Amino acid sequence: MDGTRRAFLCTALGAAAAAAAMSGTASAAESGSCRRRIPPSGLGMHLYTMRTPLAQDFKGTLARLSEIGYATVGVSGRHGNSAAAIRSMLDETRLKAVLEHVGYDIVRGSGLPQALEDIHTLGARWIVVPSLPGAMHNPAGFREAAREFNKAGLAARESGLGPLLFHNHGLDHQVVEGENLYEILLQETDPDLVAFELDLYWAAKGGADPRSLFVREPHRFPALHVKDMAPNGDFADVGSGILDFPSMFDTARKGGVKQWLVEHDSPPDPFASALTSYTYLSRLRY
Repeated sequence: MDGTRRAFLCTALGAAAAAAAMSGTASAAESGSCRRRIPPSGLGMHLYTMRTPLAQDFKGTLARLSEIGYATVGVSGRHGNSAAAIRSMLDETRLKAVLEHVGYDIVRGSGLPQALEDIHTLGARWIVVPSLPGAMHNPAGFREAAREFNKAGLAARESGLGPLLFHNHGLDHQVVEGENLYEILLQETDPDLVAFELDLYWAAKGGADPRSLFVREPHRFPALHVKDMAPNGDFADVGSGILDFPSMFDTARKGGVKQWLVEHDSPPDPFASALTSYTYLSRLRY
């Protein structure tokens, strides 16, 4: 069953349960599993989706996201603004930054202290490595990354932030020289220092199963990129594609998910995509 149909059925069951509760009668829907919802405070937008309008009007774009109903954002590109300026705009538009993407070379280099200070300035909790250099996509490279992540994660913790997060792409789930690269990061990083921002589209594209990851690696996935897949494999607005989000979210609590950040890598109309995706997720019951 595709994600859109499952979401519709879960929403219908939730409405039936609510009606039964009001009338004081029992309902089969009350015993179903489709009764959870994404907390409104956890429904956010990863700002890479909005990069075109942000470059033209950063504050105005944030204001429109807030009007749609988004509560949080993941910062990805500042478009010439300082961390302090972005924080001011977020405060004015009643949005909260929860994380920022920072390049691997900065995280492993001398720029890390300033990057951590900027996370504090933004009012966020997590610093996120968005990708690894292509030359590192082999077991040795991922073991090196695991060591660097542990060091940066310790620095993040000592500064009062949450663990360092890593954002995946499809190639991160490939098997190279007989080893699954993503598994190297899972197994060779300290769970107290390193966690993951799981991109559901790229996980599915790479052959990973988020449901089993959440169960097998509990509390290691505080943030998600909720990105849908069109039937031809392209990107799609959340809820309009083929990914089974209700099934994925069923075990999200075990994975420690706190933030559901919408993302579309190439939306024809970013604001239309933002509205469609928010409407779907805010109504979703699972």
